[in-house]
Amino acid sequence: MMRSAKVLAFLSLGFLISTSIGVDTAQARRRTPTPTRTSTVGQNATPTASRTATSTATSTGTATAPATMVATSTAAAATVTATRTATRTSAPPSLTPTPTATPGAGGPTLGGCPMFPSNNIWNRRVDSLPVHSSSQAFVSSIGTTAGLHPDFGAGMWDGGPIGIPFVTVPGTQPFVPITFIWYGDESDPGPYPIPPHAPIEGGSNSTGDRHVLVADTGSCTLYELYYAWPQGDGSWQAGSGATFDLASNALRPAGWTSADAAGLPILPGLVRYDEVAAGEIKHALRFTVPRTRQAYVWPARHYASSSTDATLPRMGERFRLKASFDTSSFSATNRVILTALKTYGMFLADNGSAWYLSGAPDSRWNDTDLHDLQNRVHGSDFEAVDASSLMIDPNSAQSR
Repeated sequence: MMRSAKVLAFLSLGFLISTSIGVDTAQARRRTPTPTRTSTVGQNATPTASRTATSTATSTGTATAPATMVATSTAAAATVTATRTATRTSAPPSLTPTPTATPGAGGPTLGGCPMFPSNNIWNRRVDSLPVHSSSQAFVSSIGTTAGLHPDFGAGMWDGGPIGIPFVTVPGTQPFVPITFIWYGDESDPGPYPIPPHAPIEGGSNSTGDRHVLVADTGSCTLYELYYAWPQGDGSWQAGSGATFDLASNALRPAGWTSADAAGLPILPGLVRYDEVAAGEIKHALRFTVPRTRQAYVWPARHYASSSTDATLPRMGERFRLKASFDTSSFSATNRVILTALKTYGMFLADNGSAWYLSGAPDSRWNDTDLHDLQNRVHGSDFEAVDASSLMIDPNSAQSR
């Protein structure tokens, strides 16, 4: 998260340390500083210390986040995700409700709420848009031979569900205080309607991103937290947070982060089992890459890099699966995902591992089947698109 001078001094140290593991820490999103964590899954793990703490938590709860959250972090920390595959255990994930997505007249819905208006850029097809002039360079920088990695599935991984969980709550859900320990100046203030046992990405003991996503179906408002920790008094601590009116095309202020590095919402970009089971995903998806540029493109609002290398993609860059890619031999589940990638594409939303496609955990996923995507779909099968013709107002997600 290279948005201000308060992290620049950290970057130079981070780059020097990160060269030993093959990833430029300056490219890593403002991840959790966890200097005592040791990766055991190989040298492709993404360093996670580029986000530095700028304040300490003020909550008086007893379940505080570890002391490593403060500015004494080092860049040697790594998130154990780079070699993860969704083929670990058959145990069903806990606390990962996935309500049925009811097909809407103009766009996807969830729990009776629209997942943004039908003319929102998330819900616009991009299969007829021109290829971006830098597409080849972007794809090469991400990796032409790297497989499309479905970063979601059934079962458990390292004590938590595989993917980014979410929960819906009714309009009567009590609101609780939120204390932001890092990016309070770019976060929507609390309180948020976060249940005491809301599912946390990676599980309750995770030292990773710890996203918490809550959709209030009473007000049709989405609440998202990054690095969220429940407190003993019912409040939550988090690194950053954002709220989104699901009936609106409003974007966050220019330059602001969200619970995601690009300043975008997370939940609308997840692969959800119910949509796949219904036979169609009618929105863009979310993915990560190892290195990005110090720039963002509409509808993103924030960058997380110090590099000005023009061959690197910007936050918010949109990619699609090439129309020529033959999906006929894939399973019905995977064909739905691949068709969505051809039709709606996917937004670059965070620094992480190459071609990691985000989704929600669900006990009904077939991990072996999902792994077929990683084996048979590669970076060279994608292209970046020029979506500039869809923009009406740079400060709105409404599209032509």
